[in-house]
Amino acid sequence: MLKVYVKMYVQSTEEDTARYPALDQMTDNPFHLREDHSNDSSMLNVADGILSDEQFYIISLFMIYLSQIINICAIIANSLSIAVFVKLGFSETSNISLTALAVCDFTLAVIYTWCNLCFWLTYHNVHLPFHSANVSYLTGCAQFPFLSSTIAWITAFISFERCLCIIVPLKVRRFITPRSTFAAILLIILITFCPSFFTYISYKFVWAFNSYLNRTILNTNPVNSEFAILLEKIFLVICGVIQPLVAFSIVLICTLLLVIQLRKISSWRMSVTSAKSQRVQPKENPASSSSAAEARISQKEERLVRMVVAIATIFIVSYIPTCISLLCHVVFDELNMFGVYRRLSIVSAHITSLGQPISGSVNILIYYKMASKFRSVFRRLVRLDRQKQKRNELE
Repeated sequence: MLKVYVKMYVQSTEEDTARYPALDQMTDNPFHLREDHSNDSSMLNVADGILSDEQFYIISLFMIYLSQIINICAIIANSLSIAVFVKLGFSETSNISLTALAVCDFTLAVIYTWCNLCFWLTYHNVHLPFHSANVSYLTGCAQFPFLSSTIAWITAFISFERCLCIIVPLKVRRFITPRSTFAAILLIILITFCPSFFTYISYKFVWAFNSYLNRTILNTNPVNSEFAILLEKIFLVICGVIQPLVAFSIVLICTLLLVIQLRKISSWRMSVTSAKSQRVQPKENPASSSSAAEARISQKEERLVRMVVAIATIFIVSYIPTCISLLCHVVFDELNMFGVYRRLSIVSAHITSLGQPISGSVNILIYYKMASKFRSVFRRLVRLDRQKQKRNELE
């Protein structure tokens, strides 16, 4: 059955130019396997030798199905996280940052789901009133690097904020307030995600008549403007390559500092506990009660820092393939969606796109495990406590 699908797909790709007459003038059709825009025949042979038609089809289709499952899990997980944080309120700065992170993860998962659906329709040659592969670029794929940059910088801001709260706790509380945190998150979104709309300067939607379907379909065409192309490349390099790598470096450095500081706090607490156990206090006085309150506060802060470290660690692990892919796309000119190695580029994009939805899906488990308030509100939200109470009554 799979071989029949492969043969149908290869035959359909040879007929793409006849079905979509606007495509033979366009260079933004990465799924047109028989077409190449390179003048170097040797490079073409090397590219064809990396992935055959059958290998490309099988790998791409498998990655689409796998990615779609992960994206659905990410949508559900981040929807629950947003609902819990809304119920918790935004009096604490950490709730604002984590809510913004959940919203961005949710948005990215929705866009991934839409693009995977469009890719699936392209692979199976489903006739629609729009060219699914090309339309998905402007309605989703073009926002990937910018939204990834936004998630990276929000994670960097969360790590940097916790790092300051541990190193200079008295000074940082003066200027890190809910209002300033909200302003910082809004500024990050404006700087990192809003430039994605400059993509619509280089491309535009067009209605083109399709002779094969005998009807007009929605398609995309590049704008023949050197300034628009240059502007898109500049913003793509800045927001899609430089900014994520800088944010990744900040997260890595702050996570290392937090881990070092946590070890110092743990060793200090162990020494204090051992010193107190050697002496017996007959009665609790106000001084000891105040010190106990301070200990409780520090433990709460420590739990929050441990949660941030866990989130940052998962982000670092999941973002390493994306960083490698970005660097490879910068070094190798033909490794892109419209170059000689477009098949390899598409497969690598499918693989690296799994990292952030997985990270967004796992975050809710970290919140549930390490945040007691989140856990209690989450259990009330999904009515786990009521079900547990009913089971106890039945027993």
